[in-house]
Amino acid sequence: MAEPIAPGRVAELISREEAAFKAKRKRSDELWKKARTYIPRGVPSSFQDAAPQPVFADRGKGSRIWDVDGNEYVDFHNGFGVMVVGHAHPLIVEAISQRAAKGTHFAQPVEDDAIVAAELSKRFNQPQWRFTNSGTESTLDAVRLARGFTGRDRLVKIEASYHGHHDALLVSVEPPADKMGPADAPVSVPYSGGTPQAVVDLTTVVPFNDLAVLERTLDRHRGEVAAVIVEPVMMNTGIILPQPGYLDGVRDLAHKHGALLIFDEVKTGMTIASGGATERFGVTPDLIALAKALGGGVPCGAVGGRADVMGSIDAHKVVQIGTFNGNPLTMATARVTLTQILTPTAYAHFDALAETLQGGLQKVIDDHQLPFHPITLTARGCITYRKEPVRNYRDYLTIDKHYAYLSWLYQCNRGVLMAPGAEENWTLSVQHSEDDVLRYVRNFEEMARNLTA
Repeated sequence: MAEPIAPGRVAELISREEAAFKAKRKRSDELWKKARTYIPRGVPSSFQDAAPQPVFADRGKGSRIWDVDGNEYVDFHNGFGVMVVGHAHPLIVEAISQRAAKGTHFAQPVEDDAIVAAELSKRFNQPQWRFTNSGTESTLDAVRLARGFTGRDRLVKIEASYHGHHDALLVSVEPPADKMGPADAPVSVPYSGGTPQAVVDLTTVVPFNDLAVLERTLDRHRGEVAAVIVEPVMMNTGIILPQPGYLDGVRDLAHKHGALLIFDEVKTGMTIASGGATERFGVTPDLIALAKALGGGVPCGAVGGRADVMGSIDAHKVVQIGTFNGNPLTMATARVTLTQILTPTAYAHFDALAETLQGGLQKVIDDHQLPFHPITLTARGCITYRKEPVRNYRDYLTIDKHYAYLSWLYQCNRGVLMAPGAEENWTLSVQHSEDDVLRYVRNFEEMARNLTA
């Protein structure tokens, strides 16, 4: 059956929605133009500069956020997956206030360090932990630990996974189709100028969900690979799920070749289960990188791992240092987040909201015969603008990104803030209600009606 969307209809709707978007965000546009005088692209992180223009935030409370033009949104962006506690959660506000009154930084250990580490150990089945300040720092430290422990230099990463902005992994993040090479032997492509080719050459790229290519790659670089690093669920390209047995297979192949398995759970940690993908899929890696949801809205990060691997720090073989590691504010909010907010009750609430979204969105898709499908994973989810499941980056490239952009405009113009960018990916918070998620469904239904009219 042909797609029920008339040619040119998406472009027509995008033009209409962009005009409506800009008309209600004039103050954001003024601030953006002023900021460009002093800040490259007018934003503190290039991810925030997305079409048609950045939305400047003013405040947040609960499941809501307000921009500087006074527009109110249900927040499905939640700071790129950070704010699963919601905005200005009373327990987070209290923790920050009490900690700030006693001092915000010492560069000395505090009692909360071990309490947070013990909670992470329980959730992720890793005995030892160190703290960082971001996902980038967490994956950087995981890579250094793997290299130091194995005495090897080469890394294997998944094509199109993003693991932060350090050179070793800023490779083939969104490789252009004309440069990425064959599917069974992807080319390692630097994501940014300033990345030395010698560093790029130490990072080998493989497709997601393909154990055969991974095995051939490990055979080809026998004795060289320190670690295979994966997002156990890819979230830089919408959401791509691991096929049954894939994560087990990656672990087994890595170990067969004397390499470690690193899970980058910066996005999945504490969001798709209490113990992230490690718990959800029942596969325990050798090292794990966390950030985002851990800190309740303040800069945070952690790296955990096997006792023998983390013992490289005890043995003074691997250096893991940082002025702000274990900052008292971060430790205070992390302790409250883990022990008082992200409880079993919270995950039951996430699952109920996810069920409402999954059922509501699937009904709209079926009713309007759209070639899309929803994916929900507790607090995370997306609509994939393709009928068939996406297995890897090459599949993702077949999707027309105009659908995701149109959906972003529809949601923003009707009171739901999504993360900027082409991929459709949301994060819910403990403060979201059923009415909040049904607003997203209703907005999507209006878009579906307009697409097929």
